[in-house]
Amino acid sequence: MSKGTTPIYKTRTQMVADILREKILTGEIVAGDPLRQDAIAKEFNVSRIPVREALLQLEAQGLVLFEAHKGATATELSTAKIHELFELRALVECHVLEKAIDNMTEEDFSTTEKILRSFEETVESGDQVETWSDLNYALHEALYKPADMPQAMEVIQSLNIKADRYIRMQLLFTTGIDKADQEHTEILSLCRQRNKEAASALLRKHILEAGQAIHDLLTEQQKKIA
Repeated sequence: MSKGTTPIYKTRTQMVADILREKILTGEIVAGDPLRQDAIAKEFNVSRIPVREALLQLEAQGLVLFEAHKGATATELSTAKIHELFELRALVECHVLEKAIDNMTEEDFSTTEKILRSFEETVESGDQVETWSDLNYALHEALYKPADMPQAMEVIQSLNIKADRYIRMQLLFTTGIDKADQEHTEILSLCRQRNKEAASALLRKHILEAGQAIHDLLTEQQKKIA
């Protein structure tokens, strides 16, 4: 969503889900914070029904947890989940990229290059990390789209939503932003060369090393808290 643009929502549920998702991913709603349905309904001037539906959507995306006698809370950042999440991403995304490379056209390369330039320009301008993360996913999505594997893309989107808050941490608190930019450029170059093996190998390294960097960062933060 661009600055100054008022989004148009099809349903109240979509409005509540989108705004709560953004608040959780940006840290405005802190992990572990309770998400009280009555308070949310009052804040958005809606009934509890769309709030409940929105929270169920966010639960499916790994951003909200429902517990008996406690209700809904924003999920905790977990080092235990990181490796599994990023290993699954690597497994699915590398497979889809290999399928996509055979179908890539000049238009696909041009679209990906434009997103890559936007990513670089946004980083240089110092815009918010939310924008970096959105462009990061848009770039990956552009690389995979030529595979024409809609069900696999649904899996990739779901995994990336669950990984998003971790990716934002990496881009904001580590040297991941420069590393990601360089590797995106190299992956695109290998795709242009139709070098499926090398492109897939670099993508796997790109994803797994990002996961490791986030794991290390969280581990250090937890040590400081302890």
